[in-house]
Amino acid sequence: MKVCVNADICAGFGLCIGIAPEVFELHDDGYAVVMVSEVQPEDEDMIRSAARQCPAQAITLGDDPTVS
Repeated sequence: MKVCVNADICAGFGLCIGIAPEVFELHDDGYAVVMVSEVQPEDEDMIRSAARQCPAQAITLGDDPTVS
């Protein structure tokens, strides 16, 4: 599964980092970035949780048709 953070709408709350620190990190500009190109199957539930809990809804997943 691919995961993407839309930098245009990320507000830098950091909830995703608290949920999945091995996948997300806070960039120098204060917004979340993805550190891996592909999420391992065993981490998919954790990533889905991060996407659901993102207040800005800035995280999209590879099973979302808008992710390329």
